[in-house]
Amino acid sequence: MSSFAPLIGSQAKILILGSMPSQISLREQQYYANPNNSFWWIASRIWGFSEPLSYVDRVTKITQSGVAVWDVLADCVRPGSLDSAIVKSSEVANNLMQFLQQHPSIKLIAFNGRAANQIFNRHCSEVSSNFLMLRFVLLPSSSPAHAIMTKEQKLFVWQKIISDSKEWRLRPNDL
Repeated sequence: MSSFAPLIGSQAKILILGSMPSQISLREQQYYANPNNSFWWIASRIWGFSEPLSYVDRVTKITQSGVAVWDVLADCVRPGSLDSAIVKSSEVANNLMQFLQQHPSIKLIAFNGRAANQIFNRHCSEVSSNFLMLRFVLLPSSSPAHAIMTKEQKLFVWQKIISDSKEWRLRPNDL
């Protein structure tokens, strides 16, 4: 399975990285298309837009808010949609080095869940040593598989981490 091109506007400050699109997202060709995924619900509340907008309008709103969305993986083998089912030997990472060189306005990488952070650490460790001014934060996964938290709890943590991230800095391996 192959990922999508990144969602990005002209002056993105935050890059939210997932692991790989779900089966529903791949079928719909939309990031976070599973209606049980909290991503768009959370994003609409943090960046102030209406969640029921069309996908194109939600993408416009989030990218105009200085947020880019992408996945760590460009390609992998994964039966189903669970990150735990990704075949590690099949993982092919997106070229984050090139992406960040092309978009120097990005100052924060926010991992949408532990799996995205772990995959990043396996394949993209050179990013943290080449972009010393980047901040890295781990967000609770917006996936419905991360059922230990309600979407309201996830929203609270996302808001806190994203707003607090201006005050401190972590390297990806600290997460």
